[in-house]
Amino acid sequence: MLPRRFLLALPALMLGAPRSARASGPLFTLGVASGEPRPDSLVLWTRLAPLPLEPDGGMGAAPVELGWELAEDEGFRRIHRSGRVTATVQDAHSVHLELDALPPGRSFFFRFHANGEVSPVGRTRTAPAPDHDAPVRFLAGGCQNWEHGLFAAWGHAAREEDIAFVFHYGDSIYERAGRPPGARGVPVVRSHHGGECLTLADYRTRHAQYRTDPDLQALHAAHPVIASYDDHEVENNWAGDHSQQDGSRFPRLVTQEEFAPRREAGLQAWWEHMPVTRAAQARAYRRFRFGRALALHVLDTRRFRDDQPCGDGLQTPCPAAFNPQAQILGAEQEAWLNDGLARSDARWQVLAQQVFLSHRIFPGDRRSMDSWDGYPAARERLLSMLRGRDCAVLTGDVHRAWAGDVTLEPGEAPVAAEFVATSISSEGDGSDMQRGAAEILSRTPWLRFHSNHRGYTRHEARGDALEARFMAVPFVSRPGAPLLEAGRFVTLPGRPGVVRG
Repeated sequence: MLPRRFLLALPALMLGAPRSARASGPLFTLGVASGEPRPDSLVLWTRLAPLPLEPDGGMGAAPVELGWELAEDEGFRRIHRSGRVTATVQDAHSVHLELDALPPGRSFFFRFHANGEVSPVGRTRTAPAPDHDAPVRFLAGGCQNWEHGLFAAWGHAAREEDIAFVFHYGDSIYERAGRPPGARGVPVVRSHHGGECLTLADYRTRHAQYRTDPDLQALHAAHPVIASYDDHEVENNWAGDHSQQDGSRFPRLVTQEEFAPRREAGLQAWWEHMPVTRAAQARAYRRFRFGRALALHVLDTRRFRDDQPCGDGLQTPCPAAFNPQAQILGAEQEAWLNDGLARSDARWQVLAQQVFLSHRIFPGDRRSMDSWDGYPAARERLLSMLRGRDCAVLTGDVHRAWAGDVTLEPGEAPVAAEFVATSISSEGDGSDMQRGAAEILSRTPWLRFHSNHRGYTRHEARGDALEARFMAVPFVSRPGAPLLEAGRFVTLPGRPGVVRG
């Protein structure tokens, strides 16, 4: 059985519970955002929430009509386009305005207004035309745990200039129950509101709490974001139809039928709070093109995978790990990726995904069953698609920064480069201590770099290289963290793998 709190909420989740009349107060408490930048289209986002920590945001059930403006200047003297859009209770009064027929490679400013209020101003840009030959700069990051620290790195990212997009690899929220300051574990800098997220109302409230962070709002107002999700948008280490709690080490097993409503609630709330299209709600893997320099293939490594073999976490591989039919992307997504790679003539093919692709070998020959190490047959199929192409892989999930060579087997020639962005705040301040990384590096020479500080990666794709700079903040437990460069690496045309920049 599911917890009683979840069962009681199912009618509201499926049918829509009665809601009070809209509360008075500012409407645009969660800021604005843009995303899905293509040469001719963008998505503009906001959510109305005068009471962000209420399940309905304090909006009640009535629809609200908003005006919107897209301008060529920050003062909104040159309006490029404007119109009206309706926010409804079914989508938590979020707005996902899909604009098309836009000119390529152009910067715009946007805002919303409703009931006499005007939103903050956002800045965005369309992708350059496919034949545009200039370098493309972009950022990558994720794993933003509210309790573990401030989102200072996102504040620095918001001030970066000439950024085509930010890839958010996921873990945009953490679903666990709030802990008070002084609780055991990673120090609590600020507490989650409420208990563990199980229902749509829970996930909506958690996303809204995160969206009140000023640095996160600044990031979304400054750059278009290409968003994906990982596990914590639903539950730690969920896999396809399987809850993490489907193994014997949990006190009560959760069946696939019990898990399905929770998964759908988490993914619905993720869509409601991200500047993505309606189509991305149903199929999060998608492709973007940025001039001649870059084709970005955004992958979904959660929704279509098989359950982790050999038990969750770090395990010595068991026979189940070598299933030749094992899936982490699923057959349909694999075929989509293979076709897209074969058709693309961009200089760099970049996979934007979530979990570690390179081999990591832990003491006792253990591997992470939640990463590609748990699905070696699926990794072999993926690397067969990448071989002979100029490729890089963007990764997150592990709360550390890494740079390394992706190989089919340990010690073999590289097939691609992998750049792993550290967390924005997850696991707190970090340190200069390696905390076991030195031992991993000593047995895995294809991994060239490690850092245990919070931050993001800054990339530039150009004809002669694809560069990664690992940007770090020395602490997240208090305000005022400066931005530092922890390392710089490149991958070169015709030379798979990474070298120091």
